[in-house]
Amino acid sequence: MAYYLGAAALALIGLNWFSILIAAFRLAPKDTPALEAPDTPFVSVVVPVRGIESFTHATLERAFALDWPAYELIFCVADNHDPIIPLIREAMSRHGQVKARILTGDERVSTNPKLNNCVKGWREAQGEWVILADSNVLMPPQYIQHLLAGWRKDTGLVCSTPLGSTPQGFWAEVECAFLNTHQARWQYAGEALGFGFAQGKSMLWHKPMLDSASGIEALGQEIAEDAAATKLVNRLGRKVHLVAWPFEQPLGNRSLQDIWSRQSRWARLRRVTFPLFFTPEIMLGLLPPLILGLSAAALTDTNLAATATAILAAIYLPELALARLKRWPLSWITLPAMLARDIVMPAVWTRSWIGGSFNWRGNTMTIGTENSELEQVPVG
Repeated sequence: MAYYLGAAALALIGLNWFSILIAAFRLAPKDTPALEAPDTPFVSVVVPVRGIESFTHATLERAFALDWPAYELIFCVADNHDPIIPLIREAMSRHGQVKARILTGDERVSTNPKLNNCVKGWREAQGEWVILADSNVLMPPQYIQHLLAGWRKDTGLVCSTPLGSTPQGFWAEVECAFLNTHQARWQYAGEALGFGFAQGKSMLWHKPMLDSASGIEALGQEIAEDAAATKLVNRLGRKVHLVAWPFEQPLGNRSLQDIWSRQSRWARLRRVTFPLFFTPEIMLGLLPPLILGLSAAALTDTNLAATATAILAAIYLPELALARLKRWPLSWITLPAMLARDIVMPAVWTRSWIGGSFNWRGNTMTIGTENSELEQVPVG
């Protein structure tokens, strides 16, 4: 029994190393210049916005400072009394050289409030290439270059995972540990192995392709637009590809409740949209190999403290090395934040199997135990 427990622990550690090695080769370090574009097509950037966030001023300024000769910004706002509108207008007046406009109104084409907000922007977009970009993405100057550089002959969609940055406080560091060396690492490893999954933070579409496949409304076939995008691209016989390095999402302050609500929401969405891929997630992180390894050590009278130390080092040193190699946020809090993340992960995974509702930007969205029970209940 001890042999099998030890072998299982080593297999999980080996899988962890394998994913880190793939991500290390697949990912370029942060701020690596994009490949030079052979041409510079006109690009439409559609940004759904709602309310003012901690880093709204910074993300707005970045959107107006892209190093691309021909692009437009289309800000989609569901409520024409939203306080974000005056800020966007101020930014537009400061950057008159950038073509930009604000579209208001909410067309209910799906149960997804973000998609409903985006529809009008998609229809008004003048570019053949359209980027759907969340409002909290801190776009680098070469934002468009990186997305276009990720497009290949077999591509149906290019997107980016969020890279947590500017953490303030311990729980923001924990969210960085979730986003960066865990979720981004596994997503890039999966893409390199042919299992590309869309991420809704930044999505580059070839507009004629999506329009020929029922248009943006097709992304409402799932409760999450990125899950619908993944399945649509796969049906078209194409692949989801990722940019060379993920774009930043500044975090600021976070609380344990913030972490729990976000991670449990995303976990429930993954569970109902890709259950076969989501189920094995319970085996990720520190706890499964630690429990298996300590069980094997107890059966063979091996020193438990030494075993635990060896497993901790085997799990976290490569992960820390990946963050340093790619120039991602790294501090003395990073290691305890990774440990806290891995303690929370099994609880998040367990919670995902229980139906319930969550609030997303003023909308209560209910996820049952089966896809057929998905519904949206507007709030306010």
